[in-house]
Amino acid sequence: MDDVKKGVLCQLFGATRKIFGNGQNERKFRDQINVLLCGDPGVSKSQLLTYVNKVAPRGIYTSGKGSSAVGLTAYITKDPDSNDLVLESGALVLSDRGICCIDEFDKMSESARSILHEVMEQQTVSIAKAGIICTLNARTSILAAANPIESRYNPTKSIIENIDLPPTLISRFDLIYLMLDRPQENLDRKLAQHIVELYYDEQVRQQMKAQRDQEEEVVMLSQQEFMEYISWSRKNIQPKISNEAADKLVNGYVEMRSLGRTQNGSTQRKTITATPRQLESLIRLSEGLARIRHSPMVEARDV
Repeated sequence: MDDVKKGVLCQLFGATRKIFGNGQNERKFRDQINVLLCGDPGVSKSQLLTYVNKVAPRGIYTSGKGSSAVGLTAYITKDPDSNDLVLESGALVLSDRGICCIDEFDKMSESARSILHEVMEQQTVSIAKAGIICTLNARTSILAAANPIESRYNPTKSIIENIDLPPTLISRFDLIYLMLDRPQENLDRKLAQHIVELYYDEQVRQQMKAQRDQEEEVVMLSQQEFMEYISWSRKNIQPKISNEAADKLVNGYVEMRSLGRTQNGSTQRKTITATPRQLESLIRLSEGLARIRHSPMVEARDV
């Protein structure tokens, strides 16, 4: 769970915005991090989405079953006063420069899911409805939660067979976490104690929390302080990649590509295990980790 929280934290801080060229030659590279949480029921996926929606600078929470393609992008309506056609923004456009949390991602319709292909890579939404043709900015991070095909993860099947999502959509996620409900006595006891303490009296609960924090010597940030820390970091910290980190990124990408070359008897079969999208994901995550530390440079330990 600590790795999941670290990945979501990188998503909250984001990466450095990159624009190359000027005018018509201008090219923008995505600086938003997309995360997919896939796992068994009851492993607190929805709780993570709810909390991220609260602390994100701009957050929208929606459910896959109750979301349509029109509700996610934009829809046409008539103005009651002038009777003119008006374009109303959807969830992805409203969460521009923020995070859009989508629960029950696997239950989303195909038409609504196909909209995300453009949003998750080009960061725009193209509209051509009722004579209105425009392109809206949707520079949003996607935090999605989904269940496996059989509701629970089947260890006898591969990851692709368990996740009922098209490969073109899976490749657009920077991080994919498998959250499995496995019995572990120490974690189960800690979780059970936390849930039982929620039903204690408020004063008793605060005393027990203060005593536990003092024993563990943990420095706690309030939600408001955490939100201000994220906002200030995104605005003022723009880390640059050092030469050492760049060499480590290149070597890591080449190593991932070489994993696809397998010796099968006398013939050599090649399968693609990494694409340039994975290299860009590594760069974004490295910049996010450096921004968390308020470091002006991306060091080798961030890669």
